Amino acid sequence: MYPDAYILFLVEFHSTRDYFECHEILEDHWKEAPSGERDPVWPGLIQIAVGLYHERRGNLTGASKCLKNAGLILGPLPRRLQALGLDADRLLQAIQEQLDHLEEPFRDMNLPITDPELEAQCIRLCEQKKICWLQDSPLEDTDLVHKHALRDRTDIVHERDKQLRIRDKQRRSRGM
Repeated sequence: MYPDAYILFLVEFHSTRDYFECHEILEDHWKEAPSGERDPVWPGLIQIAVGLYHERRGNLTGASKCLKNAGLILGPLPRRLQALGLDADRLLQAIQEQLDHLEEPFRDMNLPITDPELEAQCIRLCEQKKICWLQDSPLEDTDLVHKHALRDRTDIVHERDKQLRIRDKQRRSRGM
């Protein structure tokens, strides 16, 4: 009923609190669709995860921007959120509450899941992975808190260099 990537996103969001991984999971899912057919709900949920990632790291400007974007993207999509087993009004309220408390110590946000079977499916996956549903962020885990800066980017750098070489070759072949 729900995309596997969405289930994984919810599990990471509510258990490991690996908001960077949440972003990666949904971005990959979103990009599977042709660009003109991409569902706008995914970037909205991605923005929530990225906003929380920034907030937990102390980047309140980035957190504010992402959370505000999430509200702007998701606000017009109540039916789509409902189809994903989320309460749209409560979600927008939770985003606003997160924004209202940015100056306070970081606190996790839970997405308002309304479908008991969806939540049960997420809990079963957590049990399989031996992780706890609705645990708090492990703020002392610097690898998690600063994941984007600490990850191995070798493949990304190589792919970027490859794409630059391809573009340069195309330009030269056109005589530019």
